Amino acid sequence: MEIVLSAAIGILAASGIWLLLRPRTFQVIVGLCLLSYAVNLFIFSMGRLTVGVPPIMPQGGFVNPTLYADPLPQALVLTAIVISFATTALFLVVIIASRGLTGTDHVDGKEREG
Repeated sequence: MEIVLSAAIGILAASGIWLLLRPRTFQVIVGLCLLSYAVNLFIFSMGRLTVGVPPIMPQGGFVNPTLYADPLPQALVLTAIVISFATTALFLVVIIASRGLTGTDHVDGKEREG
């Protein structure tokens, strides 16, 4: 399970970085989204990969923390998903406005010659 998750994080991060280096603005936005998905998976995996365990410990007495999931990475990822959705929407609005003003969707604002 850890190998699959590590491979997914690596592929998402590599694809996101590759798309960030592309000349079109839409590809840059997709690259940012893929990179944010990779970071979210990485943060989520830091809370241990446990299946079928409750995230909240009962009160009182000694509790073995390995029997419970860590709720902090889950909360951080949920917050990051909401923030990335809002920034992606903002980026798309700015890109549409830039395309309307310049007539091109290249990052540097001009088409490639040749």
